[in-house]
Amino acid sequence: MTTEFNPVAMDTKWRRRWATQGMYRTPDPSDRPTFYCLDFFPYPSGDGISVGHLRNYIPSDVVARVMRMRGYDVLRPMGWDAFGLPTENAAIETGRHPEDLTTEWTANYRRQLDLAGTSYDWDREINSSHPDYYRWTQWVFLKLYEQGLAYRSTGLQWWCPVCGALANEEVNADGTDWRGHADITRRELTQWFFKITDYADELIDGLDDLDWPEETVRAQVNWIGRSDGADICFTTDDGDVISVFTTRPDTLFGATFMVLAPEHPLVSRITTDSHAVEVRDYVDAAARKSELDRVALDPDKTGVFTGGYAINPVNGEALPIWIADYVLMSYGSGAIMAVPAHDERDFAFASKFGIEIRPVVAPPDWDGMPFDEAYLGEGSLVNSGEFDGLGVDDASSAVTQWLKDRGTGDFAVNYRLRDWLISRQRYWGTPIPIVHCDDCGAVPIPEAELPVVLPRVDQFDVQELRGKSPLEAAEDWVQTACPSCNGPARRETDTLGGFACSSWYFLRFCSPHEDGRPFDPEAVRRWMPVDLYVGGGEHRVMHLLYARFWTKALRDAGVLELEEPFRKLRHQGMLLAQPGWTIESDLQVDSQGSARVIATEGVDAYDAPGAAQSYRHYPLDAKFDLTGARSDREGVSLVEFRATKMSKSWRNVVTPDEVAATVGGDALRVYTLFMGPFDRTLPWSEQGLAGVSRWLGRVWNLVLGQTVRESERRQDMSTDVEVKLRRRLHQLVRRVGEDIDALKFNTMVAALMEFTNFLIEIDDEDIRTSKAWQEALETFLILLAPSAVFMAEELWERLGHTRSVHEQEWPAWDANVAADETFTLVVQVNGKVRERIEASTAIDEMQARRLALASPRVQAHLQGLEVHKVFYRQGRLINLVVR
Repeated sequence: MTTEFNPVAMDTKWRRRWATQGMYRTPDPSDRPTFYCLDFFPYPSGDGISVGHLRNYIPSDVVARVMRMRGYDVLRPMGWDAFGLPTENAAIETGRHPEDLTTEWTANYRRQLDLAGTSYDWDREINSSHPDYYRWTQWVFLKLYEQGLAYRSTGLQWWCPVCGALANEEVNADGTDWRGHADITRRELTQWFFKITDYADELIDGLDDLDWPEETVRAQVNWIGRSDGADICFTTDDGDVISVFTTRPDTLFGATFMVLAPEHPLVSRITTDSHAVEVRDYVDAAARKSELDRVALDPDKTGVFTGGYAINPVNGEALPIWIADYVLMSYGSGAIMAVPAHDERDFAFASKFGIEIRPVVAPPDWDGMPFDEAYLGEGSLVNSGEFDGLGVDDASSAVTQWLKDRGTGDFAVNYRLRDWLISRQRYWGTPIPIVHCDDCGAVPIPEAELPVVLPRVDQFDVQELRGKSPLEAAEDWVQTACPSCNGPARRETDTLGGFACSSWYFLRFCSPHEDGRPFDPEAVRRWMPVDLYVGGGEHRVMHLLYARFWTKALRDAGVLELEEPFRKLRHQGMLLAQPGWTIESDLQVDSQGSARVIATEGVDAYDAPGAAQSYRHYPLDAKFDLTGARSDREGVSLVEFRATKMSKSWRNVVTPDEVAATVGGDALRVYTLFMGPFDRTLPWSEQGLAGVSRWLGRVWNLVLGQTVRESERRQDMSTDVEVKLRRRLHQLVRRVGEDIDALKFNTMVAALMEFTNFLIEIDDEDIRTSKAWQEALETFLILLAPSAVFMAEELWERLGHTRSVHEQEWPAWDANVAADETFTLVVQVNGKVRERIEASTAIDEMQARRLALASPRVQAHLQGLEVHKVFYRQGRLINLVVR
């Protein structure tokens, strides 16, 4: 058998053998503990997987492998979030059907994940675009419909000419949608919604018990936006009541005008004839702005006066009513009482339009002069009648109670969260299981008739269809019988947005082949909630919030005994393309510092101006973001470019295919783990990859170069080297386990590298023939196996083992063996470090004190002073407090 290190051949051998053996098949139910390790449901695309995607899949795979070796039954499934807009758009561009593209793309994704040595149970593979999956997505829709949580409503909705209707969460501050499409406007549409607002409080409160990143918890809390305050009624000249929610009822006496959202239903009624044209034009302009853009703290506020007035219930003042786009219909009632002295946006608006600014909360040192800016702090009420002198909190309660007693207000809670817009005017999605009957209205499809199968149509370009759903053209499919009266009816032609498919897939994975129900309750009880859920932070609000909502709704429907779907959540960092230097003359540079390769043969990139070899070749039309730095090399001008996001359009994507074909899947895995902290954004480095590949080669040579026949192996003689070897080995076992549990994969790999160097350092013929050396090599391979999956398996077999290294028990460590005999005692005098002394780990406080006082350096800082107190931390430091 050759000893040549050939990772590509080795990878192929073990991929085939593991697949044949069903190595990673989920075990049958047992009395062992369970661990559910899940990655975010990937959306397959024609671009395939980049090495950046693997920052999600490889670290979680390491955890899954370790948990198997620790004796857990591990559920490690994979599937495809295959419905959705990108596939449909690609189908339009290529002239191919989305179903055919999905089949091709998912096969490629699976192949690429196998290249990276992932341990998914492919027997549990699911695809959200298959009828055997979306049948149950439709079933969940019907369960929500039965509970009144799915409903149809007409109103202004965001509209994208490419995507169709959009939810608020899918519109960015710059007026684009979440996929970057422009020309987003509002349209009056009839849409399907899920009543997620019914669960607003529970969605906030449930976060307390989850092991989630604080930033993600905060994002969900902010998005739901629970606010305590008051509802206050203002009456117009015509007797219409404008309801206002405010978190600051204490400032009601400071209201000097009112503002309605441009979409408010009373705008047309309160607008006088002389202001009608101006108001109409303003409303039309506001419809083209996103909500985030409208609420930005821009001092240049816009608005128009309606000509109407409303009465302030606490003082009878007539307040002019304005229209302004910084007020949103999606928050509160779409109307505000404007208190410019105590709100930044109101202050900017009043200053621009010359409206009175009346202070009603006095700062502690206020001199009675007009405010130069809005005051947002604590203070006592002024200009507020009988409430003068009260603090802000007491005044809020007192004013609200005063309003409640008179029937013009009440205590209230408001939420920023709005119901989830779920219907889409697109083809490639789950058909909504509803028919429309002239006599019966909207009628749900009976469960026995599910799935409502998506018909295969060839025309699904929304722009050509002028906003109509592509399914409207499938007339034979649309025309059906009403399940209620058997009369003629039409199927719902909108489809469910892709987030519906990903809101329950984690439940399906528990029993993916279940035919008569969406999931086996016993399997869900066994596996759920997910123990480790890993994916990108861009889904902090949408997917993660929707999945939690569906889980709670299914619980309330009586089909699920589960409060939360994901016990522990982590987000991986983004991977950027490698920065570097390239030849300036081969680029076309624009005024913003972006550059495009114009050399037909492409350009080489270097990690430094003086680098002898290029680390990568970029093709024609590749793009760079230049830093502005330049350097001369042999008369050729080089320019520096930044690390940027890997992107197909920039032609800077590194794929698993090219890495695995050159240095193998293990180098790809280990470098992904080693490049830096798991949750940090980091640049790819070809040099870093090469360094990891060289280390794996050293491990290969170390293990195969030191094999000794068992008959030649001597019993341990407890030499100093062997004792040290065992100590270092047990320390390694402890550190690798702790680092993996903490998802500190980079320091875990560093520990393995340090131990390799130690083995090379102590290597000689005597130590090689000891039991300690054999134990160290085999334990090291077990610790290495979750990271370098192919090489560890190959070396394990070459050491004579027949059972897979991945089926070995995770090593245990002994604290007594791992304990160092000595440590560095840090000596402080009055809290400042004055000495470091090598000391025995067995010393007590008195011995540590004697060692410290015996040091000339310490004595120099005492200078005859008396030691007043001694603080000793065993194995760490001693602090002498002198005076």
